[in-house]
Amino acid sequence: MKSVRVEQAKGPFKLFDEKIVEPARGQVRIRVQACGVCHSDEFTKEGAWPGITYPRSPGHEIAGVIEALGEDAGEWKAGDRVGVGWHGGNCFRCEPCRRGDFINCKFLKIPGISYDGGYSAHMIAPVEALAHIPDALRSEEVAPLMCAGITTFNALRHSGAGPGDLVGIQGIGGLGHLGIQFAAKSGYDVVAIGRGEDKQALALKLGARRYIDSGKQDVAAELNKEGGAAVILATAPDPKAIGALVDGLGARGRLVIVGASADPFAVSSFQLIGAQRTIAGWPAGTSKDSEDTLKFAAQTGVRAMIETFPIEKAAEGYERMITGKVRFRAVLMH
Repeated sequence: MKSVRVEQAKGPFKLFDEKIVEPARGQVRIRVQACGVCHSDEFTKEGAWPGITYPRSPGHEIAGVIEALGEDAGEWKAGDRVGVGWHGGNCFRCEPCRRGDFINCKFLKIPGISYDGGYSAHMIAPVEALAHIPDALRSEEVAPLMCAGITTFNALRHSGAGPGDLVGIQGIGGLGHLGIQFAAKSGYDVVAIGRGEDKQALALKLGARRYIDSGKQDVAAELNKEGGAAVILATAPDPKAIGALVDGLGARGRLVIVGASADPFAVSSFQLIGAQRTIAGWPAGTSKDSEDTLKFAAQTGVRAMIETFPIEKAAEGYERMITGKVRFRAVLMH
């Protein structure tokens, strides 16, 4: 089978003939059917994550079928459809794990970084990383939900917002277009926030009640006309835009950041103290959180907007994603 890997940091993607290996105790071998291309794949491609060993196949948005099982694989069986996301395994021994906080394991394993990921036609994964895939979802629909989907869904359901609350979704891209759908299907009063009139029609179609064009309108002022947002989900890593969102929160409102950036943003203590506002970051979630995400998406019709590429064109899919030519999600098909 053809797979794709990077042989050294900043090296090109290379096709290779994959060698099939057997799973060890507590592991399964997955026949990968689809793998999403994520901006975080840059960590592997560019060598930006400490401790990566090469060669390495990237990819942590994986959908496939179990082919073989090692000993102590629990109730999993060959033929099960499974997904694997950012949570690719945990140690069960560190303090976060002992508290059941597996996504914050000090020794968290990440597919495509800690071990070969979904750019491989077959991959080995520990059983604690596996999520059941509902029959209603195709593999290419599942792949983006294993990272972008779980991140937005999990952040929203833990944000403290309730049905009917005003919730802002900042950004109408790979994360934001899913965030709008999950928020609308959860019963929130959704306001989409983007730059440019061209995004309005799509935002409303995805479920937003209203669209605010940050290029022409004062976002905070518009939100405050409606009493301020209970929650704003920030999906686009624009430091200037994110800092300005705080003033659009209502009393005890919460800004939840899921769009990652190394750039700092400015927020004054007055912005937070006066109305008891808070700012929080949110990672993806565990394999069980992924199952919840997939189940909710299957039941409610939430779907990622995708562009597919055969695995032989992984370099093209990755480049189009990095340069923004794929507006939403790119998926590699095996």
